[in-house]
Amino acid sequence: MRKLRTILLYKYTFKFLFIISVIFCILFNCFIKFESKYNISDTKFILKIKQIDIYDKQISILALGKEKIKLTYYYDDIKEVDNLKIGDLILVTGELELPNKASIFNNFDYRRYLYYNKIYYIIRASSIVKIKNNTSLIYKIKDDINNRLSNYNTASYLETFILGNTNNIDDDILNIYYDLGISHLFSISGMHISLIAFFLLFFLNRVSYNRFFNYFIVIIFLIFYSILIDFPASVFRSLVMYILFSINILFNFKIKSIDIALFTFVVCIFINPLIIHDIGFQFSYINVFSLILLKDKIKDTNMKSLYTCYICFMVSLPICIYNFYEVNFIGIVLNVIVIPLVNVVIFPLCILTFIIPIFDNILLFFINILENICLLVNKIEFSKIILCKPNVFVFIIYYIIIYTNIKKKKYIFVFIVLILVHKNINYFNNFLNVSYLDVGQGDSIFIAFPHNKANILIDTGGNINSSYNIASNNIIPYLKSIGVNRIDYLIISHGDFDHIGEAINLVENFKVEKVIFNCGKFNELEQELIKVLDKKTIPYYSCIKELNIDDNKLYFLNNKDYGNENDNSSVIYTELNNHKFLFMGDAGVEVEEDLIENYNLQNIDVLKVGHHGSKTSSSKEFINEINPNYSIISVGKNNRYGHPNKDVLYNLIDSKIYRTDEDGSIMFKIKNNKLKIETCSP
Repeated sequence: MRKLRTILLYKYTFKFLFIISVIFCILFNCFIKFESKYNISDTKFILKIKQIDIYDKQISILALGKEKIKLTYYYDDIKEVDNLKIGDLILVTGELELPNKASIFNNFDYRRYLYYNKIYYIIRASSIVKIKNNTSLIYKIKDDINNRLSNYNTASYLETFILGNTNNIDDDILNIYYDLGISHLFSISGMHISLIAFFLLFFLNRVSYNRFFNYFIVIIFLIFYSILIDFPASVFRSLVMYILFSINILFNFKIKSIDIALFTFVVCIFINPLIIHDIGFQFSYINVFSLILLKDKIKDTNMKSLYTCYICFMVSLPICIYNFYEVNFIGIVLNVIVIPLVNVVIFPLCILTFIIPIFDNILLFFINILENICLLVNKIEFSKIILCKPNVFVFIIYYIIIYTNIKKKKYIFVFIVLILVHKNINYFNNFLNVSYLDVGQGDSIFIAFPHNKANILIDTGGNINSSYNIASNNIIPYLKSIGVNRIDYLIISHGDFDHIGEAINLVENFKVEKVIFNCGKFNELEQELIKVLDKKTIPYYSCIKELNIDDNKLYFLNNKDYGNENDNSSVIYTELNNHKFLFMGDAGVEVEEDLIENYNLQNIDVLKVGHHGSKTSSSKEFINEINPNYSIISVGKNNRYGHPNKDVLYNLIDSKIYRTDEDGSIMFKIKNNKLKIETCSP
């Protein structure tokens, strides 16, 4: 009887703890909010530097004071910040701000990301003064490693695999790794910890026969290394699992692998319940649990590597779709090639190169092979499928199907059906959506017709004074997140950069069927776009009068050449489900007078205000004539032009005003003639 109780206690303890940790995680994330120890009125801060990234005229610092905090400082001379090192104590003067939220639906939310990393505020620093040099051994070692790595040809990859910092890998290459689904190989994970432990233990076993001593040294080294790289979620999981597996081996406890995995999950959750939002943590545990549960199936196959990659790909798929909205199915095969290349060749070479610099060029040779393979595979367009952001219900269905059918041959058929339904989900959508996207000081409007009949993008935004890529970081992720795989019509209202600036980027990275220009001569930006359109054989038109889409018509009201880009803007009028929409581009008062004279535009439901609310547009006479119910002003936050103008706001006072600088993106959803409005307040 005692033995039976012991068996039952062992059998259910880990599962009970797992359930308790899940409940704790739900309660903490839903009902307990992390609050800052700082007051928004604070202006001086004593902080210890944890991480430094220096860009052109800007320094970004992750620091520790009363809590973790991020700060940015713009410098005139590099000498101002050149003496700052990791571990230094600094006095910072500046203003506390809440980080920006996502202002476009389904885009990356920086505030939420920092919150999940227990960072509540950011500081816009006006001055930074070092008050004490680093005295911490850990920080000194980390800083010395950073300085040493900067001298290598392969510095960016050495920083990635040794310190877990991918900031210096070329953005285009890094995006390709994400697109191909192999980005997990470039964050220090359980696989890398296991390899370090394997090599270290292999060496120690050659010089000592004391198993306890050897495992103890390995564990101490792994703990020190984990502290050095600030305990990423997947590393923490791997460290705890390795310690438990070591105890299991040394003391012959015979604890099951699944129970060790459950216990490490419990430890991680109780230490930091917010870790559940970390993508690395999600990938790490979903793969570990799946490989343990399906280990018998892996043993029964002759293609263990391929089948392991297949399982990891399948169980990670919902997480990939939820975060990146695109899947590259060639990733299953690619992982079979790339995983050995990274884990058996590149990662060990990184460690060897760090110790013996003479291997730097050999490492560079294999890195070039890796990058060229990925560049080549990424050009295979047919393997990429855009899938809209799934809801929790779809998640549950998917994982039920995975774990009940993955061992069966019919699983592939079920999986294909599920993917096809998900891919074509927009054909079941009854809503007509008009989204005014926040692209800063610019315009971009997306119209999606019901049942995927047509997708229209009016303007692309574009910031001439910034290297920030609006299309890649905002527009394309949004389109993918709602399952859009083509743009039927890309309408360029006129050739100013804040309306056409991202057009080439969109055409290069997205399927565009037709492009429509305004009246007047093509300027340089339009001519550059036309060269790309000709190369891709995408048809384009200019100065059209109307566009027929199903039972709807878009009327282009401005067909006169006024001799300047703004007044030559395409002015578009349409009725969508009995709601009148008017898009004014940057057209000015003279155009408005002609519109009043030539058209009956009374009682407009939704007006896209001309020229970002500038005083050159939206005259009182015009607004009184069209009498809009809703007025949308697409405008950048704290823009240097002072838009929107106070007089314009007064002219629009009888309508409900939405501004992208205050309300973020604004979406009008229409079904059965009923209008629903959603905003994405920043």
